[in-house]
Amino acid sequence: MNPSRHSFGEFVTAQSAQFSPSEFIINLCLTALLTFILGRVYVKCGSTLSNRSLFARNFVLLAMTTMMIISIVKSSLALSLGLVGALSIIRFRAAIKEPEELSYLFLAISVGLGFGASQTLLTLAGFLAITAILVLKHFVRRDGERPNFFLTVSSPAAAKVNLSKILAVLHRHTAGNALTRFDETPDQLEACFRVQFDSIEKLHSCQSELRGLAREVHISYLEERGVGA
Repeated sequence: MNPSRHSFGEFVTAQSAQFSPSEFIINLCLTALLTFILGRVYVKCGSTLSNRSLFARNFVLLAMTTMMIISIVKSSLALSLGLVGALSIIRFRAAIKEPEELSYLFLAISVGLGFGASQTLLTLAGFLAITAILVLKHFVRRDGERPNFFLTVSSPAAAKVNLSKILAVLHRHTAGNALTRFDETPDQLEACFRVQFDSIEKLHSCQSELRGLAREVHISYLEERGVGA
């Protein structure tokens, strides 16, 4: 009998004994379910300016792929080393604009790693704990922080809107404001502020009064990230 053929047969038998199709399918389904939930949490609780719904679609595929890779290589040192070599030549070019996106990607990968390593209970417990913290943090932040914005007010010179009138309106409606840029030409006035409101209702009142200064007034708000975090 050929020793090499006998060794190969023993290897295949050992691998088959270690692999459980039912366990693999269950873990794969759990991976898909949990990362789908993670995507919904990211869409509802995330604070990034990018398209969160589009970005969240990657979570399920990423986690399931990770889970499948770990399931394949976990019982073989040779395959593990081969995976390291393969990953060393891959260049990921995806642009991660904000750290929050990277955090959610790592959580999706962790789910795939956990189920791929058959650490089902540990992965479930960790995922539930982390998502509970994310949801709780979202509601605490939403109830406790003041909306902060970069406000730009522009008006043609013919409207006779000046800086003092704009500041008077801001002092009445904002919890805090600071002039960051002011440009005035014979034809146009433009003023930029960093403003803070106690509530969205105050923001709407401020907007209405600014528009009441002149019909030609143009107002632009941009949310300021990182304030009050």
